[in-house]
Amino acid sequence: MFPRHLSTPLRQALQDRPVVLLLGGRQVGKSTLAQALVAEGLLDRYLTLDDLSLLAAAQLDPQGFLSGLQGRVVLDEVQRAPGLLLPLKALVDRDRRPGRFLLTGSANLLALPKAAEHLVGRMALFTLWPLSQGEVEGRKEEFLPALFAEELPPLQGEGKPPLERLLRGGYPEAVLLPPERRGAWFRDYLATLLAREVRELGQVERLGELPRLYALLAARPAQLLNWAELARTLGLPATTLRRYFALLETLYLVHTLPPWQANLGKRLAKSPKVLPTDSGLALHALGLERAHLEGDPTLLGKYLEAFVAMEVKARGSLRLEDLRGLRSLAQALGPRFHRGVVLYLGRETVPFAKNLHALPLEALWRL
Repeated sequence: MFPRHLSTPLRQALQDRPVVLLLGGRQVGKSTLAQALVAEGLLDRYLTLDDLSLLAAAQLDPQGFLSGLQGRVVLDEVQRAPGLLLPLKALVDRDRRPGRFLLTGSANLLALPKAAEHLVGRMALFTLWPLSQGEVEGRKEEFLPALFAEELPPLQGEGKPPLERLLRGGYPEAVLLPPERRGAWFRDYLATLLAREVRELGQVERLGELPRLYALLAARPAQLLNWAELARTLGLPATTLRRYFALLETLYLVHTLPPWQANLGKRLAKSPKVLPTDSGLALHALGLERAHLEGDPTLLGKYLEAFVAMEVKARGSLRLEDLRGLRSLAQALGPRFHRGVVLYLGRETVPFAKNLHALPLEALWRL
């Protein structure tokens, strides 16, 4: 089992809140993490609604099902029985002892009708994403704290693109597979997810359009969300496109990154960027392999930007124009600006000014 950085916050929440909700995509490690907490004695029982007998009982009589549970319980894949949420609300309102329930869901439960209003104020909410690079290597990343320290710690990078990291992604099972078997895992994952989960979440008239939409978004990593262009390319009505996009978000296949702007009104008016949540899955969906990334620096740069969810240049040297955006940000923020960094594929930490630095890409998981 890979160590997960979310373990400590989950343990703390179970000591304070009656309900803890752990969301995340299929196969990111939610069940493994929940079972580890049971093994530690923080929870007493692990029940999954992937078990058809348990699912039938939960759907037939949600209140009776919950009333029969003893001790501190994990309810895995709770999105399969959303009818549990209203009686769960009543149950914890009568007895608010901390750590009574850990709920997990592979679809965003808060996107389901009325789910949020049943759970608001009664739960702690966490999202588990695919493995970070630090989790793969068994180390705790301190990238952001390091940026706000008085001095940047020294770091030397490898000076080459992290191609294997991009191609393997962060799903624990896929990370452990040899490269030649990983493609089959990604293929089966997408096929099963889009066939099973989507049918449970809502009516989809043209199921075949969802893989096409995902592939289209995966081919545009870290690009601005343009509804009109996407609808035109797919030949879908705008309302249908938005609904299908919401399904991909609900399944944690894509994630929107809102724009930054000091003026809140301007920020809300701008389009977000769309990021595939796992680089390995996105590259597989497009049939892109190591040779494609090695032979196309522009393509590599796009996926590196999505990989770190910020701008990354796919070369081993920097130009002053690469810092233009950070200089503008520093000027706009004045004394509120502490430090700006550009991540690049070189080996050395390079100071360009007192508060502007270039860092090797490995700083993300090795600082």
